[in-house]
Amino acid sequence: MTSFTQFKSEQDFLSPVRQWLDSQEVKNAKLAHLLCKSIPAQCPFERDIVVFGRKLFHIPPMCKLNPLYEQVVSLRFKALCYLADECGEDITAYC
Repeated sequence: MTSFTQFKSEQDFLSPVRQWLDSQEVKNAKLAHLLCKSIPAQCPFERDIVVFGRKLFHIPPMCKLNPLYEQVVSLRFKALCYLADECGEDITAYC
């Protein structure tokens, strides 16, 4: 059985990684393009299972179970902002 203190220690274990990801700045167009291509805009696992035009069930987004989800999405947002604001590129292909 997992206790609250065990869960808290897991969060503390990932805290340095979270802080590192949050502190990263995107200052390279190649890196920004790579991040935008490799980090999806929406969770690729979320699906509606439809058979003969009827929705049988919905698979919820599993990405939110990732403990670093917010930081990874934030990094993608920073990359998009860099491409749009600093490079003046059209980012509609990544949205």
